[in-house]
Amino acid sequence: MFLQYRLSVLLLVSCIFLAACIGSKKLLEREKTDSKTLLFSRNKGNCLACHVIEDGELAGNIGPELKNLSQKFDTKTQLRDFIWNASVFNPKTAMPPFGKNKILTMEEIDLIVNYLWKL
Repeated sequence: MFLQYRLSVLLLVSCIFLAACIGSKKLLEREKTDSKTLLFSRNKGNCLACHVIEDGELAGNIGPELKNLSQKFDTKTQLRDFIWNASVFNPKTAMPPFGKNKILTMEEIDLIVNYLWKL
């Protein structure tokens, strides 16, 4: 009886763990899709207007290619701050202050940062 109880508990815990892993994978896929949508959307980030980005079509050439950003910024926070308001780092930048001007929310910027950091 005790052994059957332990096996039932182990099976239940395994099922919960498996469900959590599947849910996590779906969440990561949704986050990637949402991030890409923000990057490529003309009425939000519109990053393709100025930057070359992996999988992007009709990219601009005003800004640098968005890849290997973990080598250009020490932390994700620095990248987030740059997207929030690039003019703090370079007063003559052509990059819009996406956060300061409320073009993107902090949550949207975080999605973009997490996506770009992995490229």
